[in-house]
Amino acid sequence: MAAATVLAAWDAPERDGLDDAVAGLRDVLAASPRAPRLTRDPAAPRQPRSGTKQEAVLALLRRNDGATIAQVIEATSWQQHTVRGFLAGLKRKGIIVEVLERVRQVGPNKQGAKGSCSIYRVAAATPPAEIG
Repeated sequence: MAAATVLAAWDAPERDGLDDAVAGLRDVLAASPRAPRLTRDPAAPRQPRSGTKQEAVLALLRRNDGATIAQVIEATSWQQHTVRGFLAGLKRKGIIVEVLERVRQVGPNKQGAKGSCSIYRVAAATPPAEIG
């Protein structure tokens, strides 16, 4: 009701009664009980969100075959530099990413350097709770 009064005063030609309407709205908001904000224990580990692109990339990297940057790009629609930055960020979080194989396709009837790729995988010793 108070919000409707503010809107009506706002639309008035000379904005008659706007100050009173805003003051009434403030009173209503101050009187309404607010729900207490849920807080979590700072010592408790944070639970990762599910269904994120980061989770999808980590699932690709945890496969036995690992994943190439091209596969991660296809799964997430990220740019190549974003994928490389994500891999570097994993290192900062303590998650070890190893290079399984570097495939070089240079020579006759090959694609050249653009056809070359590296296959990455999260090291098996990395605990899954370090996702973040």
